[in-house]
Amino acid sequence: MTTSQPTSLLTTTVLDRLQHYVDQQPTAPAFTFLNESGGEQQTLTYDALQSTAHSIAAGLRAKLGRGDRALLLLPEGLDFVPAFLGCLQAGVIAVPAYPPLPLHSKQRLETLRSIVEDCRPSAVIVAVPPELVDALRGVVPELADLWWTTVAELSATEASGAPADHRPGPDDLAFLQYTSGSTALPKGVTVTHRALAYNEEMIREAFEHDEGLTGVGWLPLFHDMGLIGHVVQPLWVGGHSILMSPLTFIKHPVRWLRAISDYGATTSGAPNFAYDMCVNRIREADCEGLDLSRWKVAYTGAEPVRDRTLRAFAERFSAYGFDSAASYPCYGLAEATLLVTGVRVSDEPTRLTVDNEALSAGRVVPSDAGSTLVSSGVTRLDREVVIVDPDTGERADADQVGEIWIGGPGLPTGYWGNPDATEETFAAKPAGGGDGPYLRSGDLGFLYDGELYITGRCKDLIIIGGRNHYPQDIELTAEEAHSALRSGSSAAFAADDGEAERAVIVVGAGQGAAGRDAEAAAKRAEIARSVRTAVATVHGITLDDVVVVSPKTVPRTSSGKVQRGACRAAYLRGEYAYETAEPAGEAPRESTEPKDAP
Repeated sequence: MTTSQPTSLLTTTVLDRLQHYVDQQPTAPAFTFLNESGGEQQTLTYDALQSTAHSIAAGLRAKLGRGDRALLLLPEGLDFVPAFLGCLQAGVIAVPAYPPLPLHSKQRLETLRSIVEDCRPSAVIVAVPPELVDALRGVVPELADLWWTTVAELSATEASGAPADHRPGPDDLAFLQYTSGSTALPKGVTVTHRALAYNEEMIREAFEHDEGLTGVGWLPLFHDMGLIGHVVQPLWVGGHSILMSPLTFIKHPVRWLRAISDYGATTSGAPNFAYDMCVNRIREADCEGLDLSRWKVAYTGAEPVRDRTLRAFAERFSAYGFDSAASYPCYGLAEATLLVTGVRVSDEPTRLTVDNEALSAGRVVPSDAGSTLVSSGVTRLDREVVIVDPDTGERADADQVGEIWIGGPGLPTGYWGNPDATEETFAAKPAGGGDGPYLRSGDLGFLYDGELYITGRCKDLIIIGGRNHYPQDIELTAEEAHSALRSGSSAAFAADDGEAERAVIVVGAGQGAAGRDAEAAAKRAEIARSVRTAVATVHGITLDDVVVVSPKTVPRTSSGKVQRGACRAAYLRGEYAYETAEPAGEAPRESTEPKDAP
């Protein structure tokens, strides 16, 4: 499918696309935000969106210069969209972030402080009550002396008679997309207008979007998947985006599917855990009248995509019109402005069963028995993927697992204010030179019949007896070992305590396993035995420690991915010790790493 393009992809920007659709369909709905009950709370037409963004741009220009950074601390809602576009129109570099709510969340406070220290913003745009602004100033003193303004205040600015909107060039910075921090502190990816346009066109082609796009999303808008997929992509093709709060989905997963049904959405998606939640938590009684037959692209952006998850979701909701061929595994990362590969629309995802022993040695051997991997698809336009030995820098053999390197035009330029990390990540060349530069993803995978398969992350590998073990495989085995364990709430890692490297897994359990009494302690011991036995049987390794915790204490990124590095650090600091062995009469310590809803 194609859609009209007002200018060449080499020079067009998102602002050009917005103006094109304002001229063509001014009264068409661009964004609709749903309240917690699923009702419409607010709708912005293309004309209203453009008008509000113009006013915000005028208000920003009155205080800021081009290239200044504005921190967008906006909870879920439609304030985010015109604020983001207003920054682009004013030539101000938008920095999407998330209010550290709840205010006692140490994880979110540390993430926000890291972002502030890195990008040094000149303004903070919020859409919260004044008393909450004062509270935010108190918990993040680095922001106290900056210009704080609200979307309502900026929207009231008189745009008429203001200087002409900033007309960005393709290589001007549009915004900073901070990484999720799943393996390290977040870094600000410098996304140019060229990179943004190129990736949006790749998504349009890969997902076969046109002006008839209706999408539904609940992912946080400051996160790359929410921002690129559910804010910018609809504007790129002139579609209609239906948005809801992440908490609405977490509390009532059926509201996501209900919105897809009610609006006849053609595209929607989320990481693995969201599909698992739908299977496990939605009751049949809540599905009455559900119609998922128009859902053509049900994308899954987790690394790796789980075959079990795809099959379980398709089986559960086929009775409501869901077509298993709509399952759309894809691969992307913030450093690439999001999409790298995706499968073909309307085709069943490609699956490959490989020998486990060979895979643990870094080789790909198809087998009738072993692990079933799901393809993340192929590249589009001139995007390139190569597999490289992460230790030698040489191109990997065809049957070898290696690091995924990404090349081609339209990639971001680096990390904000971090030339060393930029050189290491964005300027890689295979040993011997000649090719590149490539973007080093930090992810492991291989190419088979031209399709990309993800196996894990370089830094997450657990090496025991010279064999590689992927933590996500151990986590899946552990979660299946006992009914009390929550799906997607475990972290396996190697922990070096200064004396030896040990294989450890932290698992999140319900059913009273995290209580203080003897019964809960016995439950934890039972779970730990089940996990040890299952991992030893399936993977042939002995876990040195199994830590049973409340799922809320397993740290996660904003998109819901478990942070294995943060979990390892908490374990080594002794923050999980009380969860496994609580001395009589001693109250457990409160965890400093709560799990926040994505």
